[in-house]
Amino acid sequence: MSNNKFETKAIRTQLEHSQFQEHSTPLYLTSSFVFEDAEEMRASFTEEKERNIYSRFSNPNTSEFVEKVVQMEGAENGYAFATGMAAVFSTFAALLNSGDHIVSARSVFGSTHSLFTKYFPKWKITTSYFDIHKPEEIESYIQPNTKILYAESPTNPGVDIVDLELLGNIAKKHNLLLVIDNCFATPYIQQPIKFGADLVIHSATKLMDGQGRVLGGVVVGKTELIREIYLFSRNTGPALSPFNAWVLSKSLETLAVRVDKHCENALNLATFLESHNQVSKVKYPFLKSHPQFKIAKKQMKLGGNIIAIELKGGLEAGKKFLNTIKMCSLSANLGDTRTIVTHPASTTHSKLSSDEQLAAGITPGLVRISVGLEHAVDIVEDINQALTK
Repeated sequence: MSNNKFETKAIRTQLEHSQFQEHSTPLYLTSSFVFEDAEEMRASFTEEKERNIYSRFSNPNTSEFVEKVVQMEGAENGYAFATGMAAVFSTFAALLNSGDHIVSARSVFGSTHSLFTKYFPKWKITTSYFDIHKPEEIESYIQPNTKILYAESPTNPGVDIVDLELLGNIAKKHNLLLVIDNCFATPYIQQPIKFGADLVIHSATKLMDGQGRVLGGVVVGKTELIREIYLFSRNTGPALSPFNAWVLSKSLETLAVRVDKHCENALNLATFLESHNQVSKVKYPFLKSHPQFKIAKKQMKLGGNIIAIELKGGLEAGKKFLNTIKMCSLSANLGDTRTIVTHPASTTHSKLSSDEQLAAGITPGLVRISVGLEHAVDIVEDINQALTK
């Protein structure tokens, strides 16, 4: 499978057929698996024999989903989780010790920010934030106890782009682990391992599922690192349910065609919004006006499905815009077939102080649009009427 194209890997990476010779992988809704005899049971628990034991840490459906993401990202191995945040937490918890230090982009998801600032300090794990607009300052934050360099690209919710090649070079120079959240781009648009990432994390809840049905998370990368994450997760139990894994594996079969259309619709909407008199700023990676347009073109195949816009009139304009939307959904999720509009300052990033919000590029009038798969004309019409009213 390794020489096949992306779409073929997504569709043809499957479990072996059972005795029933099914064409589509069946659901394995079981908590545990049986052994032939005492010796097989012993060998399985000592890991001399590789097989499924208990669905908290191994299940055929989960294995198929993980293997697809491994193939797509060009990784060595992977492990799946109940949610994207379970993947983020377990990765850090498995690889960091008390006294370790993280250097992270300031623009990270609100829950990740809470881990760094509220929970990790309890275990004497500290974090320094760098400004993604000042990449020349990143190295100045590295300390003797720094272990991980972390970033999202594109960022949530400001849709800024971080130069992955630059991060890869810094991580290599300072012997750091480079961990990249690739959720907004998906492996179809961007493969951070090519630029030096050791681990790549996804909230599979977003574009991987793509239809707002199930929660899931996954981390892929180097085998020795995944081994540590697996051992931690086997004992702490943030397992992905087999049903959700089955749904996600099926979803990956259509990821490429879905993301193509998402990106086409998003670029169309972003281009329209650039000339709208109620919008003071539009940020979309494949608009030439984007501050990191050249970097986006270097590392991304397409611009993704997320647009950030700044409304004239700030917080009140943001509320009014949401209240006037007709077709699009008001939701905190993203990466759905349905277009979703979110006001980060009052929702997803509301736990941040106003200073922290501004530092992460979240202004009172910022609106995040997750562009869906409805007809492009209908998306533009609904956004336009909400802005105009």
